[in-house]
Amino acid sequence: MLAAMSSAALRPSSQATAVSRDRGDACPGTLRLHAADDGALARVRIPGGVLTVSQAEVLADAAERLGDGDVHLTSRGNVQLRGLADGCGAALAESLTAAGLLPSRGHERVRNIVASPLSGLDDHGLLDVRPWLSALDTALCASEAAQALSGRFLFALDDGRGDLAALEADVTVRATADGGAQLALGSAGRALCISAEDAPRAALAAAEAFLEAEQAGGTRAWRVAELALADDELTALAGRRLTAEGIGHELRGRESGRADGPLPGVVGDALSVHVPLGRFSAPQWRELTRVAVGELRLTPWRGVVLPTPGTAPAQRTEALGRLEAVGLVTDPGSPWLRVGACIGRPGCAKSLADVRADATATLGAVGAVHHRRGLPLYWSGCERRCGHPRGERIDVVAAPQGGYRLSVAGPGPGPGPGDDGARTVDLDDPSRLAAALAAIT
Repeated sequence: MLAAMSSAALRPSSQATAVSRDRGDACPGTLRLHAADDGALARVRIPGGVLTVSQAEVLADAAERLGDGDVHLTSRGNVQLRGLADGCGAALAESLTAAGLLPSRGHERVRNIVASPLSGLDDHGLLDVRPWLSALDTALCASEAAQALSGRFLFALDDGRGDLAALEADVTVRATADGGAQLALGSAGRALCISAEDAPRAALAAAEAFLEAEQAGGTRAWRVAELALADDELTALAGRRLTAEGIGHELRGRESGRADGPLPGVVGDALSVHVPLGRFSAPQWRELTRVAVGELRLTPWRGVVLPTPGTAPAQRTEALGRLEAVGLVTDPGSPWLRVGACIGRPGCAKSLADVRADATATLGAVGAVHHRRGLPLYWSGCERRCGHPRGERIDVVAAPQGGYRLSVAGPGPGPGPGDDGARTVDLDDPSRLAAALAAIT
């Protein structure tokens, strides 16, 4: 049965209600594993998504030796290892430490940094943010105060193209055309203009201002949006902290951005591929490491950018063919670019359905139907919607009574001219997804 009913769009984070937590967040790391239905889970923070080939090989070895054999990407460009055996934590930590993937045990869960994955590889960025990335990670690991950040707090380093500016990071630093940078907190409409040289230090100072505001309010918050404080108030607090640290700044309007990653194919001096549902098999990951020239860059869109400086066009074409042959997406028109899913059954006890199997089985419907403005579909096994993308999307959420409920979610516009106002559709059989998509548009 397909039944249409009205459903209000979700409120943007700038209007979110303040949240007071009575505990620290339970985000897993590499030292604190999470018990899932398919075994223990480790989340390895990869600042900026940047891995050397040798580090990538260590992760593949850990996945095969200790886990389910697969490498799972998150929506922050981090890596998850699943199906880990009981008692493997010490062996995992030893391997990651030796590979340089665990530089500070006290900061391992707070090294959440995303960075423009094509920075320095094409002509669309205003500067290469790699120096920012290295400096911020070093400063973060040296800050005793930063250990109090939650495992959900996110830094974003945007090279000016605007690809990360809409990811709702807690602290966003964006390069500007005048050679400087903008520092913004949460979804605040105004930003602090700073020098590019001061950007990493200013980003850390802004995070410490968040901790100061949290302590002053007497409540515990995991993200900027959860503070009982207006965005501009936190920006002002961060500005005072910058002044105290001798960092010059000026308050201005914030530049807008978009949340979209590189399309698959040859892009600038790099190759870009997408992995369906963010899950690499061992052969796929191994082929990536063989094709990579020096490093890999994992993206927040569950893809990988492989820098190929000095590589001939014919070699790049041949490399893309090898990656396509192992099942990675190299076609910019693939419907996989618009489909995501949580882990679902059997990995998660809270999931009501095997969402990955259903998403795979219905992929043809996504490609065949020109649904609502080409929005991405995200399949979730329960109402928590773990790992869902930011921005407007179509949520496909498993229902307690069976089947799914489709709804348009996010801060985008409502129904356009001629729409009947329907925002939600019930779907009792995944094979009828095409009809459900047609009904919701």
